[in-house]
Amino acid sequence: MELDEWELSAEEWDYLERDAFQKIAQQRNHSSYSSSSFNQNPITHSPSAKAGASSGTLPSSIAPKTKPADQCSKEQLPKLSVKFILHATGNIAAKFSYKQVLVDAFRKIPKAAWNAQERLWMLPLSSLSSAEKVLCEVSGFKVEVENLHPLVQRAIAAASALPDLRVWYDRIPSYIESKLLPFQRDGVRFVLQHGGRALLADEMGLGKTLQAIAVAACIRDSWPVLVLAPSSLRLHWASVIFSQVGGSNKGGFTILSSKCKDGIHLDGLFNIISYDLVPKLENVLMASEFKVVIADESHFLKNAQAKRTTTSLPIIKKAQYAMLLTGTPALSRPIELFKQLEALYPDVYRKIYEYGDRYCKGGIFGTYQGASNHEELHNLMKATVMIRRLKKDVLCQLPMKRRQQVFLELTEKDMKKISSLFQELNLVKGKIKARRSEEEVHSLKLIEKNLINKIYTDSAEAKIPAVLDYLETVIEAGCKFLIFAHHQPMIEAIHQFLLKKKVGCIRIDGATPASSRQALVNDFQEKDAIRAAVLSIKAGGVGLTLTAASTVIFAELSWTPGDLIQAEDRAHRIGQASSVNIYYLLANDTVDDIIWDVVQNKLETLGQMLDGHENTLEVSTSQQQRSPLKQKTLDSFTKRCNSIDDAGQMLDGHENTLEVSTSQQQRSPLKQKTLDSFTKRCNSIDDAGQMLDGHENTLEVSTSQQQRSPLKQKTLDSFMKRCNSIDDAEHQSKLKYPRH
Repeated sequence: MELDEWELSAEEWDYLERDAFQKIAQQRNHSSYSSSSFNQNPITHSPSAKAGASSGTLPSSIAPKTKPADQCSKEQLPKLSVKFILHATGNIAAKFSYKQVLVDAFRKIPKAAWNAQERLWMLPLSSLSSAEKVLCEVSGFKVEVENLHPLVQRAIAAASALPDLRVWYDRIPSYIESKLLPFQRDGVRFVLQHGGRALLADEMGLGKTLQAIAVAACIRDSWPVLVLAPSSLRLHWASVIFSQVGGSNKGGFTILSSKCKDGIHLDGLFNIISYDLVPKLENVLMASEFKVVIADESHFLKNAQAKRTTTSLPIIKKAQYAMLLTGTPALSRPIELFKQLEALYPDVYRKIYEYGDRYCKGGIFGTYQGASNHEELHNLMKATVMIRRLKKDVLCQLPMKRRQQVFLELTEKDMKKISSLFQELNLVKGKIKARRSEEEVHSLKLIEKNLINKIYTDSAEAKIPAVLDYLETVIEAGCKFLIFAHHQPMIEAIHQFLLKKKVGCIRIDGATPASSRQALVNDFQEKDAIRAAVLSIKAGGVGLTLTAASTVIFAELSWTPGDLIQAEDRAHRIGQASSVNIYYLLANDTVDDIIWDVVQNKLETLGQMLDGHENTLEVSTSQQQRSPLKQKTLDSFTKRCNSIDDAGQMLDGHENTLEVSTSQQQRSPLKQKTLDSFTKRCNSIDDAGQMLDGHENTLEVSTSQQQRSPLKQKTLDSFMKRCNSIDDAEHQSKLKYPRH
């Protein structure tokens, strides 16, 4: 047999190689030691070799080391298995079949505790290595341990290493802290507990914006703040900052826009920029070194190849504090979360294949399009980075109806057209004030009315692109919603947009046959696939129950506040199990300036004010100051009306409502007489219809309800007398939200 220079045969080398691999495997706990036979061959080069051959052993220098007796015996012992999993609390839970020796072992593990309710042993990550050692030493059994995935261990360790900043909570100014609901305070503390780097994933309408501003107030030493947001939400951020951070814009915020003619200036305490503008300003933003970054609607960063993702992530990673806000964390599509997690924990989520293999297996559309280990991922995010509350979870803390303004930005081209109409309107108003003759004033009043109607129509058309842009964010949220508009171009644009986006929807306007409306309502109420209802304020605002939605959006306003309340109450009525969020989409320097004053003053006066409630998420301080007697008036009026049935309050029974069926008129034979009488008493109100019709014969108040509220008409008449000096046509446009 041929020998090498070490005087070993090929068979001897094979043995040594196998032995080495076995020892390596044992050290890694991937396989148990297994002995292998060795065929002795006579070695003729030396007497020692011959002696070794004759005795059936290898020379001592190459003989395999014998395993200790206790290790050899472990291989032959009965096996027990223990599996460590990540618990929703962030601790480690141990799963195993009951065995007293294992129970005794866990009692020896530092900080391990028995959870009787879930029947699990719990321990912190810091005790995991001790647990492995204790289990390895269990007498009489070989314990096989299935440990946590390395990615999970890294993520928990990284989260544990972040500083707990909850002691800074008291830095929040009282005028901000007082507006926070209890669950919002918990959200602020969660972000601080995780070092100011977290994913705020509350359901749409629960006030993520206000929570983020409150967190920013705790770390004011690190300002200025960079806010990344969709283009449609930039003015919304500005309005909230304007109202919450002192009500002044002395260095308060800067809205960055591609239309800025004087160049880009990052000189605000809050600098608001759209995702689409980030690629153009990447170098400027990186050089600015913002320590605090807020990324609103952060699911916009889900596409790893998108330019806005590749340019935004380095800015977020570099910041000391980063808050990602989204109402749609996409837990069912884990791959869409990866870039957001990478932004917050770049040292943990380094390799997409590691994350993808663990959480994104399956799917039919390509690599990492499925979902796996779903519960572990959910628990991991809750334990390390994410806080998410649904409406149903915090319903007891929410008011039943909450109104909020959302400010839209219109194109310069559209604004020029509307601005010229406003200039013409102001000239006419100036001539009216001159009052040369009654005949001339009457003629000018007609011109004024026509101009206002023209502004009303043109404003609707100008708002269409911005409204559709905002709807993108609503669609992403995945909730059912109602959207109201008045003009047909707006209604048609919204409907076609939803169809293009393949969003299931119904449409009810003046052209919808009365016979088919209930079937459409039933579809919306019963089918999950139908997520939107496109409604005209008049046709869709009365007689329909659409409580499957708790989100109501107004793309336009109505001159009559009663129309808006009627429309709101399609969702806010008997059968609604959730709090209703109502969003009014407003645009600066449009007819919204005129109508909003009229609508708000009437609603405030009648106890249904817009954005004035203390607990409303987006209350404007300046608006509250302009209505100092509001609360007193409302309290008084509420007392006098406390017997009025909720279902009949504030319903608009105006005779010119388009959707009054013949049968409904016949069921209310005194309706016309009542309306004529009421109109006479209100003849001082402007012809534009700027009044709230609250009379008793509204379409949806049953006879029994009227009988239960005998003082309703008298109360409203008395109240309207106190308001009859208001000249709606004289309301001027006021600044209620920030301009840039």
